[in-house]
Amino acid sequence: MLISNMNPEKLMKEQITKLVFGDASEMDNGTLHGDCIFVFGGMNVDRVLKAVELYKNGRAPLILFTGGDRFGQRTLHESIFMRDEAIKLGVPAESILIEQVSNHTKENILASLMVLDRAVGLEKINRLLLVSAPGHMRRCLLMLKTFMPPWYEYVWCPDDRKLGQANSWWTDTTEEKRVRDELYKVIYGVKGKYFEDAEVDI
Repeated sequence: MLISNMNPEKLMKEQITKLVFGDASEMDNGTLHGDCIFVFGGMNVDRVLKAVELYKNGRAPLILFTGGDRFGQRTLHESIFMRDEAIKLGVPAESILIEQVSNHTKENILASLMVLDRAVGLEKINRLLLVSAPGHMRRCLLMLKTFMPPWYEYVWCPDDRKLGQANSWWTDTTEEKRVRDELYKVIYGVKGKYFEDAEVDI
């Protein structure tokens, strides 16, 4: 079903899970390599841990951390925080790129285009490994397909946080609200032409 035809009020728990989190066929199977590990902005160490794991396993030669000061709400930019944590975990500074002017998901992508172009060359990139919260991945993918070069391939590599996973999000009231908010962002983001539509088998 096209996302633009979905009604969030009528979706069952299993359908919400598949739309927001994706299913096993969409997830990283541990075999594909990329040109860069693209980490969406946030102050969550789980994202750093996943990115460092991918880097140390030789899955990509570079990590790009994104995120600014969230419209002045943060004293430390999200990308700087994550970079510093990654260095503490043994990633060489020369293997890390940062984008530190964005304030939200769309800007993470738009502001990263210049960073990637200057560091690698947009035309030389074929595949990005994507790291974010498990319940953020669908929206990230739709935005990337809207704003990044059309030949890019993406591998979903959600972080391993304890709460907010596909098999348990409804058991915690805070996580349930977050997922339902994300559901609306995905569906009405498409309906509002904020990013492209897509067919999802729910």
